Amino acid sequence: MNKNLAIMAAAAVAVVVAYYVYSSASGNDASTQRAVLETGALLAEVKLPPDLSETAKIGKRAFDAVCADCHGDNAAGRNGMGPPLVHKIYEPSHHGDAAFLLAVRNGVRAHHWDFGSMPPQQGLTNGDVKGITQYVRELQRVNGIE
Repeated sequence: MNKNLAIMAAAAVAVVVAYYVYSSASGNDASTQRAVLETGALLAEVKLPPDLSETAKIGKRAFDAVCADCHGDNAAGRNGMGPPLVHKIYEPSHHGDAAFLLAVRNGVRAHHWDFGSMPPQQGLTNGDVKGITQYVRELQRVNGIE
């Protein structure tokens, strides 16, 4: 009887171990998928609006100059460098426009992603940040994030 119980327990442990090994190897979680990508590769596919407002056009120029190195072209994120801003996490109801200004001025402690903390950004005026925020919001809207 004890022999049968030991065999059943060993089989159960083997099933659990096989499940964890298989699910880890399948690459379904975001960190595994990011690890497979080349460092700096864009993380999101971003649809572009047919046209940008004047404020967003100015914001795009500032974004490209200061933010795109980490957050990628069109805020698509870059593997190992910075998260996509065209993402549900950054929708206005979760991260309001003021959050962008605070992030630029004070930096951001890592809390949603494992990219590390964002340092404060120098050389951007409040107007620049307003334009960047407008640019990101217009990208978000065309990608279904409101």
